[in-house]
Amino acid sequence: MTYTLEVCVDSVASALAAKRGGADRLELCADLIIGGTTPSLALVRQVKAETGLPVRALLRPRFGDFCYDRYELAQMADTAAELVQAGADGIVTGVLTPEGELDVDALRPIYAAARAAAKAAGRPVVCTLHRAFDVCKDPFAALEAAKALNLGTILTSGQAASAPAGASLLRRLVEAAGPDLEILVGAGVTPANLPALAAETGAHAFHMSGKQILDSRMTFRREGVPMGLPGFSEFEVWQTNEETIRAARRVLNEL
Repeated sequence: MTYTLEVCVDSVASALAAKRGGADRLELCADLIIGGTTPSLALVRQVKAETGLPVRALLRPRFGDFCYDRYELAQMADTAAELVQAGADGIVTGVLTPEGELDVDALRPIYAAARAAAKAAGRPVVCTLHRAFDVCKDPFAALEAAKALNLGTILTSGQAASAPAGASLLRRLVEAAGPDLEILVGAGVTPANLPALAAETGAHAFHMSGKQILDSRMTFRREGVPMGLPGFSEFEVWQTNEETIRAARRVLNEL
Protein backbone atom coordinates (compact mmCIF):
# COMPACT_ATOMS: atom_id res chain seq x y z
CA MET A 1 0.00 0.00 0.00
CA THR A 2 1.30 3.46 -0.92
CA TYR A 3 0.58 6.34 1.43
CA THR A 4 0.81 10.04 0.56
CA LEU A 5 2.37 12.52 2.98
CA GLU A 6 1.45 16.16 2.41
CA VAL A 7 3.18 18.78 4.55
CA CYS A 8 1.71 22.23 5.15
CA VAL A 9 4.36 24.95 5.04
CA ASP A 10 4.49 28.74 4.95
CA SER A 11 8.14 29.43 4.12
CA VAL A 12 10.94 28.23 1.87
CA ALA A 13 12.84 26.99 4.94
CA SER A 14 9.88 24.82 5.98
CA ALA A 15 9.39 23.59 2.42
CA LEU A 16 13.00 22.48 2.20
CA ALA A 17 12.78 20.76 5.58
CA ALA A 18 9.66 18.94 4.43
CA LYS A 19 11.38 17.81 1.24
CA ARG A 20 14.44 16.54 3.10
CA GLY A 21 12.13 14.68 5.50
CA GLY A 22 10.38 12.85 2.68
CA ALA A 23 7.19 14.78 1.92
CA ASP A 24 5.40 13.75 -1.26
CA ARG A 25 3.87 17.17 -1.80
CA LEU A 26 3.31 20.51 -0.09
CA GLU A 27 0.37 22.66 0.81
CA LEU A 28 1.73 26.18 0.68
CA CYS A 29 0.20 29.00 2.65
CA ALA A 30 1.10 32.16 4.53
CA ASP A 31 0.44 32.77 8.22
CA LEU A 32 0.18 29.16 9.34
CA ILE A 33 -0.05 30.40 12.93
CA ILE A 34 -3.65 31.55 12.21
CA GLY A 35 -4.58 28.51 10.15
CA GLY A 36 -3.13 29.78 6.89
CA THR A 37 -3.94 32.43 4.30
CA THR A 38 -3.07 32.77 0.61
CA PRO A 39 0.68 32.75 -0.06
CA SER A 40 2.34 35.38 -2.20
CA LEU A 41 3.08 34.59 -5.82
CA ALA A 42 6.77 35.14 -5.09
CA LEU A 43 6.64 32.46 -2.39
CA VAL A 44 4.93 30.02 -4.76
CA ARG A 45 7.64 30.57 -7.37
CA GLN A 46 10.43 30.23 -4.81
CA VAL A 47 9.11 27.02 -3.28
CA LYS A 48 8.57 25.43 -6.68
CA ALA A 49 12.06 26.40 -7.81
CA GLU A 50 13.79 25.31 -4.60
CA THR A 51 11.97 22.02 -3.96
CA GLY A 52 10.63 20.71 -7.25
CA LEU A 53 7.79 19.10 -5.28
CA PRO A 54 4.11 19.29 -6.21
CA VAL A 55 2.71 22.40 -4.54
CA ARG A 56 -0.93 23.00 -3.74
CA ALA A 57 -1.54 26.64 -2.80
CA LEU A 58 -4.06 27.66 -0.18
CA LEU A 59 -6.62 30.19 -1.37
CA ARG A 60 -7.99 31.88 1.73
CA PRO A 61 -8.15 35.68 1.59
CA ARG A 62 -8.41 36.27 5.32
CA PHE A 63 -8.61 34.77 8.78
CA GLY A 64 -12.08 33.90 10.05
CA ASP A 65 -15.11 32.19 8.58
CA PHE A 66 -15.53 30.85 5.05
CA CYS A 67 -18.53 32.97 4.07
CA TYR A 68 -17.19 35.59 1.66
CA ASP A 69 -18.68 38.69 0.06
CA ARG A 70 -18.70 39.34 -3.68
CA TYR A 71 -15.51 41.36 -3.56
CA GLU A 72 -13.62 38.58 -1.81
CA LEU A 73 -15.01 35.98 -4.23
CA ALA A 74 -13.88 38.05 -7.23
CA GLN A 75 -10.42 38.34 -5.69
CA MET A 76 -10.33 34.59 -5.11
CA ALA A 77 -11.12 33.78 -8.73
CA ASP A 78 -8.41 36.14 -9.97
CA THR A 79 -5.92 34.82 -7.43
CA ALA A 80 -6.68 31.18 -8.29
CA ALA A 81 -5.53 31.82 -11.84
CA GLU A 82 -2.48 33.77 -10.68
CA LEU A 83 -1.38 31.02 -8.29
CA VAL A 84 -1.51 28.44 -11.08
CA GLN A 85 0.34 30.78 -13.43
CA ALA A 86 3.02 31.16 -10.73
CA GLY A 87 3.50 27.38 -10.72
CA ALA A 88 1.02 25.97 -8.23
CA ASP A 89 -0.02 22.41 -9.08
CA GLY A 90 -3.24 22.68 -7.12
CA ILE A 91 -5.63 25.09 -5.41
CA VAL A 92 -6.93 24.48 -1.89
CA THR A 93 -10.02 26.48 -0.98
CA GLY A 94 -13.57 26.40 0.30
CA VAL A 95 -16.65 28.63 0.57
CA LEU A 96 -19.75 28.14 2.71
CA THR A 97 -23.19 29.71 2.60
CA PRO A 98 -24.49 31.47 5.73
CA GLU A 99 -26.52 28.31 6.38
CA GLY A 100 -23.39 26.14 6.47
CA GLU A 101 -23.74 24.45 3.09
CA LEU A 102 -20.97 24.19 0.53
CA ASP A 103 -21.43 27.22 -1.75
CA VAL A 104 -21.19 25.49 -5.10
CA ASP A 105 -22.18 28.59 -7.06
CA ALA A 106 -19.38 30.59 -5.47
CA LEU A 107 -16.80 27.84 -5.83
CA ARG A 108 -17.49 26.96 -9.45
CA PRO A 109 -15.90 30.11 -11.01
CA ILE A 110 -12.92 29.91 -8.63
CA TYR A 111 -12.06 26.36 -9.63
CA ALA A 112 -12.84 27.19 -13.27
CA ALA A 113 -10.31 30.02 -13.18
CA ALA A 114 -7.64 27.67 -11.85
CA ARG A 115 -8.44 25.06 -14.48
CA ALA A 116 -8.40 27.60 -17.31
CA ALA A 117 -4.98 28.85 -16.21
CA ALA A 118 -3.68 25.28 -16.03
CA LYS A 119 -5.05 24.50 -19.49
CA ALA A 120 -3.34 27.58 -20.90
CA ALA A 121 -0.09 26.43 -19.28
CA GLY A 122 -0.50 22.94 -20.71
CA ARG A 123 -0.54 21.12 -17.38
CA PRO A 124 -3.10 19.68 -14.95
CA VAL A 125 -4.27 21.24 -11.71
CA VAL A 126 -5.80 19.49 -8.69
CA CYS A 127 -8.65 21.28 -6.95
CA THR A 128 -9.01 20.61 -3.23
CA LEU A 129 -11.76 21.44 -0.74
CA HIS A 130 -10.13 22.57 2.48
CA ARG A 131 -11.29 22.36 6.07
CA ALA A 132 -14.30 24.58 5.48
CA PHE A 133 -15.65 21.07 5.04
CA ASP A 134 -15.13 20.47 8.76
CA VAL A 135 -17.50 23.24 9.78
CA CYS A 136 -20.22 22.62 7.20
CA LYS A 137 -23.69 21.42 8.22
CA ASP A 138 -23.83 18.11 6.36
CA PRO A 139 -20.50 16.47 5.44
CA PHE A 140 -22.04 13.88 3.14
CA ALA A 141 -23.98 16.49 1.18
CA ALA A 142 -20.75 18.48 0.90
CA LEU A 143 -18.90 15.39 -0.27
CA GLU A 144 -21.43 14.83 -3.05
CA ALA A 145 -21.14 18.49 -4.00
CA ALA A 146 -17.36 18.09 -4.16
CA LYS A 147 -17.81 15.19 -6.54
CA ALA A 148 -20.10 17.30 -8.72
CA LEU A 149 -17.40 19.98 -8.82
CA ASN A 150 -14.92 17.31 -9.96
CA LEU A 151 -12.59 17.94 -7.03
CA GLY A 152 -9.60 15.72 -6.44
CA THR A 153 -9.20 15.99 -2.67
CA ILE A 154 -11.04 16.90 0.53
CA LEU A 155 -8.84 17.92 3.46
CA THR A 156 -10.64 17.02 6.67
CA SER A 157 -10.32 16.09 10.33
CA GLY A 158 -13.70 14.37 10.27
CA GLN A 159 -15.40 17.50 11.62
CA ALA A 160 -13.50 17.23 14.90
CA ALA A 161 -10.80 19.26 16.63
CA SER A 162 -8.25 16.64 15.57
CA ALA A 163 -8.16 13.74 13.14
CA PRO A 164 -7.92 11.09 15.90
CA ALA A 165 -11.12 12.48 17.42
CA GLY A 166 -12.82 12.40 14.02
CA ALA A 167 -11.64 8.92 13.00
CA SER A 168 -15.09 7.30 12.88
CA LEU A 169 -16.50 9.92 10.52
CA LEU A 170 -13.29 9.86 8.48
CA ARG A 171 -13.79 6.15 7.81
CA ARG A 172 -17.32 6.77 6.59
CA LEU A 173 -16.09 9.58 4.36
CA VAL A 174 -13.36 7.41 2.87
CA GLU A 175 -15.95 4.75 2.09
CA ALA A 176 -18.35 7.28 0.55
CA ALA A 177 -15.69 9.11 -1.45
CA GLY A 178 -14.89 6.25 -3.78
CA PRO A 179 -11.68 5.81 -5.77
CA ASP A 180 -11.61 9.18 -7.53
CA LEU A 181 -11.89 11.54 -4.55
CA GLU A 182 -9.00 11.54 -2.07
CA ILE A 183 -9.80 12.02 1.61
CA LEU A 184 -6.75 13.78 3.01
CA VAL A 185 -6.64 13.34 6.79
CA GLY A 186 -5.33 16.37 8.65
CA ALA A 187 -5.27 18.14 12.05
CA GLY A 188 -3.24 16.74 14.91
CA VAL A 189 -1.48 14.15 12.74
CA THR A 190 1.82 12.96 14.22
CA PRO A 191 4.23 10.09 13.56
CA ALA A 192 2.95 8.44 16.74
CA ASN A 193 -0.72 8.37 15.76
CA LEU A 194 -0.31 7.61 12.05
CA PRO A 195 -0.57 3.80 12.42
CA ALA A 196 -3.86 4.06 14.32
CA LEU A 197 -5.22 6.71 11.96
CA ALA A 198 -4.43 4.60 8.91
CA ALA A 199 -6.05 1.53 10.47
CA GLU A 200 -9.13 3.30 11.85
CA THR A 201 -9.90 5.51 8.84
CA GLY A 202 -8.78 3.46 5.85
CA ALA A 203 -7.29 6.66 4.41
CA HIS A 204 -4.19 6.64 2.24
CA ALA A 205 -3.28 10.35 2.42
CA PHE A 206 -2.21 12.35 5.45
CA HIS A 207 -1.54 16.04 6.04
CA MET A 208 0.64 17.56 8.76
CA SER A 209 2.85 20.58 9.44
CA GLY A 210 5.36 18.89 11.76
CA LYS A 211 6.07 22.33 13.16
CA GLN A 212 8.55 23.32 15.81
CA ILE A 213 8.94 26.67 17.53
CA LEU A 214 12.31 28.30 17.02
CA ASP A 215 13.73 31.26 18.86
CA SER A 216 14.07 34.48 16.87
CA ARG A 217 17.51 35.51 15.64
CA MET A 218 16.85 38.98 17.09
CA THR A 219 19.34 39.93 19.78
CA PHE A 220 17.69 43.29 20.55
CA ARG A 221 14.14 42.75 21.74
CA ARG A 222 11.61 45.37 22.75
CA GLU A 223 9.15 43.35 24.78
CA GLY A 224 5.54 44.27 25.44
CA VAL A 225 4.79 45.74 22.02
CA PRO A 226 2.65 43.08 20.29
CA MET A 227 2.33 43.23 16.52
CA GLY A 228 -0.22 40.48 15.99
CA LEU A 229 -2.34 38.01 17.89
CA PRO A 230 -2.39 38.40 21.68
CA GLY A 231 -0.59 35.60 23.45
CA PHE A 232 1.91 34.92 20.66
CA SER A 233 5.48 36.10 21.02
CA GLU A 234 7.00 38.23 18.27
CA PHE A 235 10.24 36.37 18.91
CA GLU A 236 9.12 32.86 18.04
CA VAL A 237 9.28 31.37 14.56
CA TRP A 238 7.16 28.39 13.49
CA GLN A 239 9.02 26.09 11.14
CA THR A 240 8.67 22.52 9.90
CA ASN A 241 10.84 20.02 11.74
CA GLU A 242 12.68 17.83 9.25
CA GLU A 243 13.05 14.96 11.71
CA THR A 244 9.32 14.91 12.48
CA ILE A 245 8.54 14.62 8.78
CA ARG A 246 11.20 11.94 8.36
CA ALA A 247 9.65 9.98 11.24
CA ALA A 248 6.20 10.24 9.66
CA ARG A 249 7.57 9.11 6.31
CA ARG A 250 9.24 6.14 7.97
CA VAL A 251 6.00 5.13 9.68
CA LEU A 252 4.01 5.31 6.45
CA ASN A 253 6.64 3.33 4.56
CA GLU A 254 6.39 0.56 7.15
CA LEU A 255 2.58 0.27 7.14
